[in-house]
Amino acid sequence: MKICEICAVDFTIHRLLRPLFRRLRDSGHEVVGICADGPMLVPIRAEGFRIECIPSVRRLSPIAHIRAFVALIRIFRRERFDIVHVHTPIVSLVARFAAAVAGVPVVTYTAHGFYFHENMSPAVRAIFVAAEWLAGRCTDMLMTQSSEDAKTAVRLGLCRGGVVEAIGNGVDLRAFQPAEMVDEAARSKLRRELGAGPDDVVIVMNGRLVREKGYPELFEAMRQVDAKLWVIGERLASEYSKSMAPVLDGVARDANLRERISLLGRREDVPALLSAADVFVLPSHREGMPRSIIEAMASGLPVVATNIRGCREEVVDGETGRLVPVQDVAALAAALQELVLNPELRCRMGRAGLARAHALFDETRVLDRQLEVLFGQGAEK
Repeated sequence: MKICEICAVDFTIHRLLRPLFRRLRDSGHEVVGICADGPMLVPIRAEGFRIECIPSVRRLSPIAHIRAFVALIRIFRRERFDIVHVHTPIVSLVARFAAAVAGVPVVTYTAHGFYFHENMSPAVRAIFVAAEWLAGRCTDMLMTQSSEDAKTAVRLGLCRGGVVEAIGNGVDLRAFQPAEMVDEAARSKLRRELGAGPDDVVIVMNGRLVREKGYPELFEAMRQVDAKLWVIGERLASEYSKSMAPVLDGVARDANLRERISLLGRREDVPALLSAADVFVLPSHREGMPRSIIEAMASGLPVVATNIRGCREEVVDGETGRLVPVQDVAALAAALQELVLNPELRCRMGRAGLARAHALFDETRVLDRQLEVLFGQGAEK
């Protein structure tokens, strides 16, 4: 089949969709990607994948959306895809309407986390639910990563075709190892390079440098936590959320925080960084089903995360880590400090998380399930 994979930005293809591209091609299908142009497409194209670029649609900009809508209709009519598979919230709306106009035979949507969530105001949530319902009239199959989202989709009738499946999320578990399985000399060297001594407890966070990832609360909580913090991630050029500058300025002005918080930016050695750390934290305001938590668990780290969709499906509170309320600085600080002060608890939770990652979150199984839904149902259309 000729399959189109659509997302908003190059980061998503590079970070999330590349294994799916490879698996589809290895299965004999032709794969074409569509997203806004960006530097992270270079290695994707180097693998031989064709990427068509459209105007960015991450911002809530009607003009940009109309341009992308028209561009997508032209591409769909020219390429005559068998399946159009859409990802990420805003572009998935535009692309599904465009696919309907262009007469695409099968339209599939993977929700990596619906844009609406439990912590939105009811009025704003209703608007986004309505938008998803309308786009659902153009949707034959809907896959979600979290089972919670699948139940929500069924309850709200978000897929005209009626095919709604939770496929989970996963990572290449072979890429991640707990501290006891890596070279101790290399681990110690990396810690020294990043300013952590042998007796320091290191907390690591891996996520885009945006407010909704919970950085304001995390930095405030670190005032009460006796540990180092490594932050892996950067703000994408396409981000439209409120600036992090005031938050980062606050860290820079505080000598105590400045000494203990390291902003590492984008890194290609995430597995090594996770193996060199002691605790993982993700205090997001909303998520789909975050890969970063799975990567941390596969590295044998206990996890402190917010009690939100996706995170609570990955983290077992009291067993593999702690779940805390959203934007609750005191609860976040207490959970982190508990793990900082208790190495035995860290070890026990880390081992439980490692076992859970290997039992439930293998990327191969997720890809198998995704292809089963795509072609098991798609072949019938």
